[in-house]
Amino acid sequence: MPRLINLHPPRGSAAFLAVLPFLVLIAAYLFGSNTRLEANPDDKLLPSVATLVDTVHAYAFEEDRRSGEVLLWVDTWASLKRIVVALGISAAIGLGLGLTIGAIPYIRALAAPFVAAVSMIPPLAILPVLFIVLGLGEVAKIALIVIGVTPVIARDVALRAGELPTEQLIKAQTLGASSWLLSTRIILPQLWPRLIDAVRLQLGCAWLFLIAAEAIASTEGLGYRIFLVRRYLAMDVILPYVFWITLLAFLMDWMLRIARRRLFPWAESQR
Repeated sequence: MPRLINLHPPRGSAAFLAVLPFLVLIAAYLFGSNTRLEANPDDKLLPSVATLVDTVHAYAFEEDRRSGEVLLWVDTWASLKRIVVALGISAAIGLGLGLTIGAIPYIRALAAPFVAAVSMIPPLAILPVLFIVLGLGEVAKIALIVIGVTPVIARDVALRAGELPTEQLIKAQTLGASSWLLSTRIILPQLWPRLIDAVRLQLGCAWLFLIAAEAIASTEGLGYRIFLVRRYLAMDVILPYVFWITLLAFLMDWMLRIARRRLFPWAESQR
């Protein structure tokens, strides 16, 4: 009898299993919404599908009466700018720190404990400090994401640098490679795929920090809109916005995965 661990679903079954949890979630929502609305037509917790569609149309295709802007796209653009800039900065700093910590023992002894300690600081706990020091503008929001994400990326990249076979470094040194060449020609190329994986794993945290910062001090953004309408119990706005944030995060993850596969096909064969 084959062991369960060795059984792999066919392609068609795998696709069905991937979709099944979403179908169950949708069915559960429809059942809960219909049940609550039958008991109380004014219930706001689980709005009907028609209400959700009307709200999405109003926010995505109609201009707001007060501002004259299409709110969903204004909020999306504001949030995407912040998170893309923050992730770019985090990736650059994380790669540099991870490379030097993983490759140079003196830097590892000096910086590794500090980076580990910083990575344990709850970023949301220092959000008030950032607003006091950096103000309520874009810098504080981006800084929150960078502080929350960069140390984890740096530690992950450094671990990968430490996992490289020692034989590679020894052979390169016997051929006369300097520390600079070892870092840039031997170690760095093998860190790029790991960097992409580290950024992918931190996408959820980055969005969390962004939503928190926008909820406290912002005039536009997906997090700002969610916390603005919560006082009215506007679940017909909150739920589509949550779904939209999830879809954006999924698309970002998918694009990074495709980039890793296209740019570093040799790394796929090692999995």
